[in-house]
Amino acid sequence: MLRFASLCACAAAFLALLPMSSQANDELLRPVHTFSIVARDPATGQIGVAVQSHWFSVGTTVPWAEAGVGAVATQSFVEPNYGRRGIELMKAGRSAPEVLQALLAEDKAKDVRQVAMIDAQGRTAAHTGAKNIAAAGHHLGANYSVQANMMANETVWPAMSRAFEATTGDLADRMLAALDAAQAAGGDIRGQQSAALIIVNGNSTGKPWIDRVFDLRVDDNPQPLKELRRLVTLQRAYNHMNAGDLAVERNDNEAALKHYSAAAKLVPDNAEMVYWHAVALVNMQRVDDSLPLFRRVFAMDANWATMTPRLVKSGLLPDDPKVMEKILSVRK
Repeated sequence: MLRFASLCACAAAFLALLPMSSQANDELLRPVHTFSIVARDPATGQIGVAVQSHWFSVGTTVPWAEAGVGAVATQSFVEPNYGRRGIELMKAGRSAPEVLQALLAEDKAKDVRQVAMIDAQGRTAAHTGAKNIAAAGHHLGANYSVQANMMANETVWPAMSRAFEATTGDLADRMLAALDAAQAAGGDIRGQQSAALIIVNGNSTGKPWIDRVFDLRVDDNPQPLKELRRLVTLQRAYNHMNAGDLAVERNDNEAALKHYSAAAKLVPDNAEMVYWHAVALVNMQRVDDSLPLFRRVFAMDANWATMTPRLVKSGLLPDDPKVMEKILSVRK
């Protein structure tokens, strides 16, 4: 196993060979040895990239994705332009294999790179440079690519492939299964530290904050994959809450309550979920149904009860003293 200073020395030696990078971006080169997956769900069109590494904050360098365009994982001796320019060129209409071939042709340090790309049509491409630290390799499958370097052994990326293909569920479920399989097969020879998951919609609305279904990072954790799964569950719950709010705006109370209930089931001890579910019930003129929920939240933290009357001025609760008195009566 190489020491950090040795890795940095290697990185510095390669700086002079990087025509893709401007001098301002050269400092971004980092030896991020890791395993990752880029993938597309043909049923929904969603595209994503997931990654784990024994390197701090891997989610800030390796994964790139844009709705309706594609996803990129750039790792080993990271060149961020594979992500930035890769997305730009795919957005301009070029396929993932065409884009990767073009960018590799410009990169004199391609032997130390590991890159994978997938476009919105599910076309994949990957490159594992000859000088990647063993064990290193990749595998292309239908609508996905898995890749890894500096692994404990050569079974890691095949295990990722099998897990992704065998797992049912949505794209997040299948990508997390691939990461877990990599770790179970031996994973990064140095251990674990950080992980990330980005999933975007198959079509762009022009509003990235809407198009990103998951955008999660675990920067430093002894069990980053376990923590990433926890965050995915939490994000699913908030996605339901957002869908519930939109249903309320459309006056579809049945759909709203369905989403709020789904959120609460995912994270039953989350006061935020329970509280806004209760507020929605009040605004649906179902005050009695809201009271058990308010009671639960107020028991978790009395500050929620202190805040509740303030919602009237903002129009989030009705200006009705009797209703407010009833809500606050469930305080202990």
